[in-house]
Formats: sequence, structure tokens, C-alpha cells
Amino acid sequence: MIEYKSAAFYRATFALCLAAVVVFANLHLLQPLLPVLSRQFMLSPLQTSWAYAIGTLCLGLSLLVYAALSDAWGRKKLLLVTLFGMTLSTLALTQVESFSTLLFWRAVQGIFLGGLPAVAIAYMGEEFSKPALVAAVGFYISANSLGGISGRLMAGALADLGHWQWVFWPVALLGVISCVLVWRHLPPATQFVAKPFVLRQALADNLYHLRQPLLLLTYLIGGLSFFIFLNQYTYIAFVLSDAPYHLSSFWIGLLFVTYFTGTVGSAISGKMATKLAAPLAMGLGVLIVMLGTLLTLSNQLWLIVAGFFVNAFGFFLTHSLASSWVNQCATRAKASASALYLVFYYVGASTGGIYLQPFWQWLHWPGVVIGALLMYSLTLGLCFWLWRRAKRLQLC
Repeated sequence: MIEYKSAAFYRATFALCLAAVVVFANLHLLQPLLPVLSRQFMLSPLQTSWAYAIGTLCLGLSLLVYAALSDAWGRKKLLLVTLFGMTLSTLALTQVESFSTLLFWRAVQGIFLGGLPAVAIAYMGEEFSKPALVAAVGFYISANSLGGISGRLMAGALADLGHWQWVFWPVALLGVISCVLVWRHLPPATQFVAKPFVLRQALADNLYHLRQPLLLLTYLIGGLSFFIFLNQYTYIAFVLSDAPYHLSSFWIGLLFVTYFTGTVGSAISGKMATKLAAPLAMGLGVLIVMLGTLLTLSNQLWLIVAGFFVNAFGFFLTHSLASSWVNQCATRAKASASALYLVFYYVGASTGGIYLQPFWQWLHWPGVVIGALLMYSLTLGLCFWLWRRAKRLQLC
């Protein structure tokens, strides 16, 4: 097993975190550009949001296949194939001329983006000791947030300098670099044992996980948290691009600097789990997000931004703990257990905009806040329920 702070730990963690930065930059770069796309293609906010949401939806659904394929192919091989496919589809996006073509290539890109999330934590769970696993998951999820920040900032800046399609060129180059560096620096698996892909077994594993209350509750907590958190950024972009703020794509992209507090939340999640039962720590993260959401009701821009800083810290604290909890609670087929968590997570992200749309039509941003608080209250209840079950089984 790879031990915490060993040379192998740093090599493996660096390779996976580098890939995560590139993958999540690709996934999230369109979000600050949604007001621009809405004006260019003359579409409503909900219609335009599908340019972003279709990527997360296809990513989530692809995980159901990749988890089982990685058991047959191996984690590193699948990762390299999907990183290469991601790079090619990103290059195709530089040439799109219609919204329908944009949706098609974003869907293709989303399918390839699913490779890394499907295998990264499974690789860590097999190759790392328990202390190394907790630390590596925290670093990996921090890299996810850093990738999301960098992609959005790059997109906002390049869109203001020229055309929104320019944003795809630098991330395509980063895709090539990530393929080379992951190929050279990710250590080969020593604990992995290949097994043939059997569709029937893959379905049986997923059904088994869904029947485990501890896993199902964690899936719902992660999915419902991202269901709201990500789509709050989508709707606030339309608020900030309109009166009285009139912010450009660059300044809207800067809002995602708030993800830096999410990086902190992810990094300290391992220490938090040693001081507080993981389900209760997840609930604490949800409470923090609810507080941040209330701050965004202010008309003052600095308080809106402060609210999103608070939101990111709480959300990524919950997400990091939930990811580690799934790997610890899964008694078999850990790759499919982690992948199923991410299916809930990304399908939640891609559909949350539909849930919030009626609240937006009702009261605009205050309506979105009301809808968010209702769903976060439900998520908080699930955290408490998970804690009660885990305590009964003496897991915390």
C-alpha cells in the first residue's frame, strides 16, 4: 500500500490532481458565459443553461459504464483513453456555429470527462493506506475546485478579449499536457486485479449499493447538495449581468474565486472527520451553506460575494466527507460504489436548474434562495438520519 507522505504518495496524488484540474476546467468553463450565450442565441436562461448542464449530465451517466470498464481494463488505461477523448472533443468545440452543435459536442465531451471521476478515488482506495486515502481524497477534491475556478476565470477573461469560442483552445492544450504527464507519472497499480466486464454483475453491484441505507443516504446528500450549490452560480450570473450590476463575463468569472474557500474546506475535511462523526460533519457543512445563501439576499455586491465564499467552504466540506464515507462503507465493488455516488452528484447538478426555474420566475433571486433553503433543509435531515443509522451500527 502507498503510505502517507511517501514518494509514491506524492507522485500519484500529483498526477491525479493535475488531471482533475484539467478535467474540471473543461467541465465548468461555460458557466460564466451563459448570459453571453443567451444573448447570442436568443434563448431563455433555462434553455441556455443546457449548454453547461448537458456536460455534467453526460458525465454522470457515463460513470455507470466506466466503473465496470475500469475493473476490466485497469484504472490508468481508462484514464488515458478518456483524457485523450476529452482533448479531441474540446478541439471540436472550437469550430461550433450553432447552439445545437454546441450541445452535441458538449455531450460528447461530458462522456469523456467521466473517466477521471470514475477511477480516481477507486485507484486511491485500492493503492493507498487509510491515512493516505483520507489525505489524498482531500487534495484531489481541492484540485477539482481549483480546476473549476481556473476554467471559469479563463473563460471570462478570453470572452471579454474576443469570442467565447476562444476559451476552448487553451484547455485543449492543457488536455494534451495532462495526457503526457499522467502517462509518465501515475504509478502503475500494484493492488488492482483485473476481472472481465460482465454487464449482469455490474448491474448487480449497483443494485446492491442502492440497497445499503448508509450508501443510499450518502448518495442523496451529495446529489442534493450539488443539485442546489452549482445552480445557484448559474442563476446569480444572470443577476449580476443585469441591472444594477451590469458585470461583464470576466467579472462574473471572478465570482468563482469563491471556490478557494472550498479548497480549504476539502483540505481540512480529513481532520474534521477525526473530531466529529462524519455524518454530523456533513450536516455542519450544509448549515454553513444555508448561512451563506442567506447572505446573498443583500443588494450589496460584496455581501453577495461573501455569501458565495461561505457556500463554497460548506459545500466542499460536505462533499469531501461524503466521498470518503462512501469508500469506507462500501463492502464490495468500491469502484462502482464511488461511481454511483458521482452519478447522483452530477445528475443532481444537471437537473437542479429545472427545480430552481419556477422559483426564479416567481421572485427571481429571492425565489432561488427560498428554493435552495427548502432543499438544504431536506439534506440536513438526511445527514441527521445517516448519523443515527451509523451510530446504531457503531460506525461513529
